[in-house]
Amino acid sequence: MASVMESTRLNGEKNAVQSYPGFLWWALGQATNGSWKFYVWMFALTAVFLVGANAWAVQVANGMIVTNMTDHVSWGLYIANFTFMVGVAAGGVMMVIPAYLYHDRKMHDIVILGELIAIAAIVMCLMFVVADLGKPERFWHLIPFIGRFNWPMSMLTWDVIVLNGYLLLNLHICGYMLYMRYLGRQPNPSWYVPFVMVSIFWAISIHTVTAFLYCGLGGRPFWNSALLAPRFLASAFVAGPAFILLTLVVLKNVVHRPINDEPGRVLVNIVRVTILVNLVMVISEVFTEFYTGGGHTASARYLFLGLHGHYGLVPWIWTAIVFNIVAAFLFLSPWVLRYTWVLVVACTLAFVGAWIEKGMGLIVPGFVPSTLHEIVEYTPSLVEWKVTAGIWAAGMMVLTISLKMAIAAFTRHPTLEIH
Repeated sequence: MASVMESTRLNGEKNAVQSYPGFLWWALGQATNGSWKFYVWMFALTAVFLVGANAWAVQVANGMIVTNMTDHVSWGLYIANFTFMVGVAAGGVMMVIPAYLYHDRKMHDIVILGELIAIAAIVMCLMFVVADLGKPERFWHLIPFIGRFNWPMSMLTWDVIVLNGYLLLNLHICGYMLYMRYLGRQPNPSWYVPFVMVSIFWAISIHTVTAFLYCGLGGRPFWNSALLAPRFLASAFVAGPAFILLTLVVLKNVVHRPINDEPGRVLVNIVRVTILVNLVMVISEVFTEFYTGGGHTASARYLFLGLHGHYGLVPWIWTAIVFNIVAAFLFLSPWVLRYTWVLVVACTLAFVGAWIEKGMGLIVPGFVPSTLHEIVEYTPSLVEWKVTAGIWAAGMMVLTISLKMAIAAFTRHPTLEIH
C-alpha cells in the first residue's frame, strides 16, 4: 500500500514537472492573444513606453543636464514617483489581511489582484531608481556580494533589500497560485500561506524603510519628523486600495468579469478609516510647523504659502489637499457604495492626491531652501515627464499581462476553491 502511494506521489510530481513547460507556453499565449480592445490598449502603452525609452536614451547619452535637477534639488520627479509607488506596492497587502488574518473567504479569489499590483509597482520602483541614477551601469554597486553593499549602516541598502525581497515574495506567491490553477489542483497551504504571512509584515517594512531613508537625513529638517513613517503607511493604505478598487471596476464593467461586491465594500471601509488618519497626520504636521515657527519651517512655508516670491509648489500641495478632502467626503457618503461613478471619482481623487502629497509635495520641499539657505525652484523637464510616462506605461503593461493570465487561470477551473 505504501509503495502504491509513493508511486502515485512520484507520478504526480513527474506530471507537474512535465506540465511546467506547457504552463509557460500557455501563459505566453494568454499574454499575447486577446480581443481588439486588448491590442489597442497594449499598442497605446507600447507607444508611450517607446517615447519614454527614447527620452531615457537621450538622458543617458547627454547626462542629467537634460533634466531640471541641480546640485540644490538633486531628487525630483523620478524619486517622487518611486516613493509613491512603494506605497502602492505596500497597499496591495490590504487584500491579504482580511483574507488570511480574518479568514474572509470572499476575499481569497481576488487576493492575487493585490499581489499582482504589488509586482507591477515594485518593477516601476526599480525602473525609477535606475532612471535617477544617471549612469545605469553603476547599478551593479547595489547588488549583494557583487557591489560595495554598505550593510547594515546604509538605509539605501536596507531599501534595496526589502524592495527586492518583496518582489520575490509576490512572484513566488502569484506564480505558485496560477500554476496550481492551471493544473486544476488544490494549492498546498504550506507552499504559499507562510509566504503570504511574511508578505504582510514585509509590505509594512518596505514603506517604513523608505520613510527612514528620508527622516534619517539630519540636514533636511522638512523630513525630520517622527510622523513621516506613519504618514507613509496611512497614505499607502489609501492609494493602494483605491487603485485596487479602480481595477475591480475595470474588470467588472470593461472586461465583463463577474466579481463579488463584498471585497469592494471591505476596501471602501479600509479607505474610509485610513484617509481620515492621513488627513489628521497632515493637519498635525502643519500645526507643528507653523505654530512653533523657527528657521526650520522655511520648507513648509515654501510648500504651502510660498517663500520670498517663490510659489512653485503651492498649486501642487493645495490641489492634493482639496482632492484628499473631497475624496474623504465621497468615501464617507453612502453614495460610494451605490453608484459606480462616485466610487471611481473618489478613488481617482484619493490616488492623485496621494501621488502629489507623497511626490512633489514631499521630495522637492526637502531641498528648498538649500543647506546654504538659497531658494532654487524645480520644475520637471519634458525629458523627465517622458521617462516617467514610459515607466508608468511599462508598469501598466506588466499589470495588464499579469491580470490577463490570472483571469484565464481562474476561469480555467472556476470551481476550485482556495483555503
